[in-house]
Amino acid sequence: MRVVTLLPSATEIVAALGAGASLAGVSHECDYPDWVRRLPRVTGTPVDPSLPGAAIDAEVRRLREFGRAVVTVDAEALESLSPDVIIAQDLCEVCAVADGAVHRLAAVMTRAPEILTLRGRTLDGVLEDIRRTARSLGLARQGEALVDALRERLQRLRQQAAGARRRVLCIEWLEPLYLAGHWVPDLIAAAGGTDIGARSGDHSKVTDWEAVAALQPDLIVVMLCGFGVERARAELDRLDGPLASCLWRGCADSVWLLDGNAYTSRAGPRLVDGAERLHSAMAGRDMPGLERWRPQG
Repeated sequence: MRVVTLLPSATEIVAALGAGASLAGVSHECDYPDWVRRLPRVTGTPVDPSLPGAAIDAEVRRLREFGRAVVTVDAEALESLSPDVIIAQDLCEVCAVADGAVHRLAAVMTRAPEILTLRGRTLDGVLEDIRRTARSLGLARQGEALVDALRERLQRLRQQAAGARRRVLCIEWLEPLYLAGHWVPDLIAAAGGTDIGARSGDHSKVTDWEAVAALQPDLIVVMLCGFGVERARAELDRLDGPLASCLWRGCADSVWLLDGNAYTSRAGPRLVDGAERLHSAMAGRDMPGLERWRPQG
């Protein structure tokens, strides 16, 4: 079986199922496990990820205003790979190719592939997507085993986290200020906290620092969508004034930087790693991919 994945979470699911050898092509953002970097790329974007967050947001809005795709598919490359299965998503047209565009491409391919669309918006939904992917690849038993193992880790985490629940606010973009939604509240709950900015399955939403202060979180976790700790630190340092003012007013005891690209943006198995890191932040402990932020000076 030949599989093409159009988003990083799908690639990570296929790899976690032990089916990496079936991957014929991946998206331009796929980077985990490390060996997938050697696979053919079938997507791209005109947006420069090195731009500041505000500039990226403006460019995405401009593209959408003119009816242009934020993430594109190389139709010739896709055709040449002759996939049996293409894995897409219907959650966010900014982060990956939407399934509508994929169906249009598949309809004109020489050999029409199966289209599997990932639809999870909550942690349970993501686990069900893992099962669906496994069944599509003829790996139902491996899918059940993987989901069972992930649920066991979550259960152990809930047992460790028993007690007082800290009030947590999760930020996935800084300019403009977005609060993380979808499965993030489930991760917070598993880690022993309460997400005071969103409910499970909610879309991410725009807010401002005044509203953040009014929510009175115990801690703030910055988990930039598609970016790691280093980028989060640079973005926060540039916004030192507004955030420092918020902290001065007592809106949180601490601010933590979490590798959102690895642990919270991608709807795959590593979300459980993200829950473990959120638990560590609530306990005041750094981990790889997680560190406390301190204002400059």
